[in-house]
Amino acid sequence: MSLKEQIYSVLVVSAADSFNRALPELLPAPLFSPLNVVTDVSAAKRAVSERDFDFIVINSPLPDDTGLRFAIDSVSSYNTVVLFLARSEQYPDAYEKLVSHGVFLMQKPVSKSLFQTAAGWLISAREMIRKTEKQTTSIEEKMNEIRLVNRAKWLLISELKMTEPDAHRYIEKQAMDRCVSKRQAAEEIIKTYG
Repeated sequence: MSLKEQIYSVLVVSAADSFNRALPELLPAPLFSPLNVVTDVSAAKRAVSERDFDFIVINSPLPDDTGLRFAIDSVSSYNTVVLFLARSEQYPDAYEKLVSHGVFLMQKPVSKSLFQTAAGWLISAREMIRKTEKQTTSIEEKMNEIRLVNRAKWLLISELKMTEPDAHRYIEKQAMDRCVSKRQAAEEIIKTYG
């Protein structure tokens, strides 16, 4: 999927009415959709338990919490990118606590152009996560295929008294002769002898 076709879901945690009213201009649809806004950490926790978000923007402070722990938990537990907006007096403490966890941090006040630059950083980070997710899935699929082929080999060794190299060649030949993957050939052997 092209980056131009990508749509990013956003959870904004902010109790500031002026910031919340500016959001459609800062994070315009359709690129950022849906744009969910909650006003406290409790509501944010409920929102992330109900669905995944590509981005979480935390405009601190919040009525029930600073949002620091929620930012850390969100980055650690979900495949999401977090932007934390901190007041100047809060910024040094927030920086010390958040940066090592991979949370993006900006000091308020933030101009529209700087926020849009940050949105670009969020997109880049999310795409890196998406790429890593695909690689991880591919590796997991390959490992599952290897496990199935090995299981089929051991069945051939135990049931048909083949050597391991012969069993391996047999699986490869079955896959080539029948124009199927080694995984499919292994699954059929497992059905037959398992």
